[in-house]
Amino acid sequence: MSSTYGKLFKISTFGESHGVGVGVIIDGCPSGIDFDSSFIQSELDRRKPGQSRITTQRREADEFEVLSGIFEGKTTGTPISLIVRNGDQRSKDYSHIAQQFRPSHADYTYTAKYGNRDYRGGGRSSARETIARVAAGAIAKLVLKQFGVEIQSYVSQVGKLKLTTPYQQLNIAEAEENAVRCPDQAMAQQMFDLIDETRKKGDSIGGVVNCVITGTPVGLGEPVFDKLHAELGKAMLSINAVKGFEYGSGFDGVEMYGSEHNDEMYVDENGKVRTKTNYSGGIQGGISNGEDIYFRVAFKPVATIMQDQESVDAEGNSVIVSGKGRHDPCVVPRAVPIVEAMAALVLVDFYLRNKAYSK
Repeated sequence: MSSTYGKLFKISTFGESHGVGVGVIIDGCPSGIDFDSSFIQSELDRRKPGQSRITTQRREADEFEVLSGIFEGKTTGTPISLIVRNGDQRSKDYSHIAQQFRPSHADYTYTAKYGNRDYRGGGRSSARETIARVAAGAIAKLVLKQFGVEIQSYVSQVGKLKLTTPYQQLNIAEAEENAVRCPDQAMAQQMFDLIDETRKKGDSIGGVVNCVITGTPVGLGEPVFDKLHAELGKAMLSINAVKGFEYGSGFDGVEMYGSEHNDEMYVDENGKVRTKTNYSGGIQGGISNGEDIYFRVAFKPVATIMQDQESVDAEGNSVIVSGKGRHDPCVVPRAVPIVEAMAALVLVDFYLRNKAYSK
């Protein structure tokens, strides 16, 4: 099983949803980085369950412990190991599906591939694994902060409710002022109501998270196979429930002529090469060009719903699977910090790779 990500800033995650805990080992973090524990915990708090009635009601403090790699408040350059211990497992909620495959879950594919599976909350296939990513991503953000790189994400769509305002006209920080994490407060309330109505029906609904990265230097990305946008796409598609990724103009770009879509260039008053538009999404030829990087990530409706569904069991018999347990009716509010974390891991890895051979 592949549980390691990155080339120079490398993370290995471990743990299961209903095991002792979930953690991460980070190898390659530069030494001397201020280890801001309160910031790391605040990032985990943004992801943790039980934040409102439109998220899973599993109650977890999600407080992290440092096992290695930190001394006197700074990174030492040695492997950093963090763990978040589980505290509110209800494994009995999953006993009824020990031999049944839930529709659109990883139950069948894990069993077919590995010959067994941890049915308690999905084991490694559970979104609880993303705790490790957020913890590692918080440290990556601390590294990027010293270079002026900022990563912000927000919910732009839930079901058919879409926020169409360009990110440049939004105060993205206001997304943290509501449970949905949409920076438009009126739209956020509509989204909240839709998610809540969906929850009451025992159903689930999908959505979209937008991400904006500012302050990226020119030159990040490793063509031809490790293009920056390709690695961002891989990182985002590795997140549970993600079904789509697009950056820059994305699919809308096919409706434009080249004369419209090309980002014309100029030199600003500081002698810096800039582009008049940014349909490229801050990436050209697989390399960052210094403009804002922006992309969208589509999340499917959560697979577990509180309704009966047809399926099969391990013996191939037809069964009715009943939804039980505590689950998000919509994953996107809690996915915002996960998207940011994965973006940070990509950028810090490319920054270190670029530094390895640049002047």
